[in-house]
Amino acid sequence: MSYVISISNEKGGVAKTTTSLSLGAALAEKGYQVLLIDLDAQANLTLALGLEPGGAALTSSDVLLENVPIENVWQKSEIDGLDIVPSGKKMERAEQLLPIHLSYGTRLADSIFASQPTKYDFVVIDCPPALGAVTLNALNAANLLIIPTQAEYFSAYALRNMMALVRKVRNENNPPLAYRILITMLDRRNRSHRTIQSQLENTFGDGLFKSIVEIDTKLRESPILGLPITQYKSNTRGAEQYRILAQELVEYVKETNQQPSR
Repeated sequence: MSYVISISNEKGGVAKTTTSLSLGAALAEKGYQVLLIDLDAQANLTLALGLEPGGAALTSSDVLLENVPIENVWQKSEIDGLDIVPSGKKMERAEQLLPIHLSYGTRLADSIFASQPTKYDFVVIDCPPALGAVTLNALNAANLLIIPTQAEYFSAYALRNMMALVRKVRNENNPPLAYRILITMLDRRNRSHRTIQSQLENTFGDGLFKSIVEIDTKLRESPILGLPITQYKSNTRGAEQYRILAQELVEYVKETNQQPSR
């Protein structure tokens, strides 16, 4: 059974796509089979793996709107152990059209778990920067929600709406949904960053990953070349911090689910 991780925050620019790509690649580097699912109409995750949005006959929108089996949509990437369900402009329709369908909030979950057992140890879902029907599908499918957030006021403030959505999903469709907050783009030289980091630690405690991702220009460069940071600049701080995050995640999954066991 795949372990499903959704990566979401209502606030844009907090490294959701960077985290989806870099964490997925770090897990693949450890020998796990990983499927990335791009649910954002901007298709940045698709682009970051060197694929052209609109180049695929089937995309994530077909899974959500047409009930196309997810195994008919995923594509291999150039990275061993890392495949992707691409996105494209058709995803813009999903937010509008999904709510007209019965049980629209669980369409992605139904597709993922209908394909079980599968070769994938982890499924990592990159969500759009909105808390609508598409993100609801991602959270209903997830074992774990990762919320990337900068140590800045507006990013931290957006966590209120994320927590409200977590409560909604737990009450309605996915009671076991867990979450962890990941601090990203941290500048340790910035006093306000350090202050908000401390506030987040005091407020969320164990709900925060111990791993932190600091500012690293190489993380911004890697998607331009269609490579995750672990392939683009393997020895950089960003690459190492995502490897540390992947290890913390694996340990968490083993402690709570006893899988994947690889």
